[in-house]
Amino acid sequence: MPNKAVDGLGRAADGPGVGVDGFYKAADGPGRAAGGPSLKARAIAYLSRREHSRRELQRKLSAYSDDPDEIQAVLDALEKDHWQSDQRYAQAYAHRTAARQGTRRILGALRQQGLDDTQLADLQETLRATEFSRARDVWQKKFSALPLDDKDYARQYRFLAGRGFSGDVISRLLAGRD
Repeated sequence: MPNKAVDGLGRAADGPGVGVDGFYKAADGPGRAAGGPSLKARAIAYLSRREHSRRELQRKLSAYSDDPDEIQAVLDALEKDHWQSDQRYAQAYAHRTAARQGTRRILGALRQQGLDDTQLADLQETLRATEFSRARDVWQKKFSALPLDDKDYARQYRFLAGRGFSGDVISRLLAGRD
């Protein structure tokens, strides 16, 4: 009787297209990376963990395929089936970071992920409407007292500017004006 390959759990791994390690063999069809799941399966696995921008998914999938057209086809299919949405990604990212960062920093990070200003217009308005209260919360956690001298003012201003809050919001906050 020939020896059958088994995977790490003791199951027979000689089924159609399944290798010893439980992954698909390269000859299992188009879109399959050698020794791994399909590009679409990988993308869905990434998206099941958290939202990803199209550019981020493209970068991650490029490690598994040398054909950019194949990656674009998978990304188009995911977008068509509503698995991936840059709009949802922007909302999720803003929700995750808004309590700690200002509008400029959030929008800058989203632009680096390939989103353009037309996609970010509504989000930008929402973030600007709440920026003062978010800046006040961040400031209170770190300082809680208005600056006493110019050196302290500059230190607090730099901290808030580094977090991406706008200059007028920071000036208003450090002047004690609500």
